[in-house]
Amino acid sequence: PLASLIGSTEVALRRPRRAEDLQDLLGSHLEDLRRISLIVQDMAFLSQAERGAQARRERVDSLAGLARAVADLHEAFADEAGVLLAVQGDAAAAVDARLLQRALANLLGNALRHAERGSTVRVVIAAVGPEAVLTVHNHGPRIDPVHLPRLFDRFFRGDPARADSARHHGLGLAIVAAIARMHGGRTVARSQDGWAEVGFTVPGLPAVRP
Repeated sequence: PLASLIGSTEVALRRPRRAEDLQDLLGSHLEDLRRISLIVQDMAFLSQAERGAQARRERVDSLAGLARAVADLHEAFADEAGVLLAVQGDAAAAVDARLLQRALANLLGNALRHAERGSTVRVVIAAVGPEAVLTVHNHGPRIDPVHLPRLFDRFFRGDPARADSARHHGLGLAIVAAIARMHGGRTVARSQDGWAEVGFTVPGLPAVRP
């Protein structure tokens, strides 16, 4: 975004422009500035996480309820991509609900960009021993095994040639990893031909019995 701002501003200053042209240019600059603002906010969040910031905890008896709220916000994106959304399973955990939803939103956005048209993206939640595991499954291109260990690195793009790569700054999955660490959890990533599973864990809690 900075290179785009600098280059277009330099070109604009070389010769007089009509007011309409300047308005269009400023609109483009505003879009780039918003992207830069989001990058700075995300970098600040990651910096706090790396300095040992911990998530506040409150008991959430249904992680599936949080996941459905996030899925509802992605319905329009899913419809545009020709993809269905589903939430399967449930578990209880002590988590920061806002941060957990942010992580799930990043995972769903990533999955929807890569999912095959006509497929279903699933948020799968399970209690596995002492952990609650939240993963997002999508049908799409296989992730190269060489890339799996780096999937949650900052600015990592497994395929920079993708048409939408320039619009996404490569911090979404790094933030997922940071949120998992802030809860004392870990990341999960697996892929085979035709599907991928990416997510994270948090310490679970026993379910409340009626």
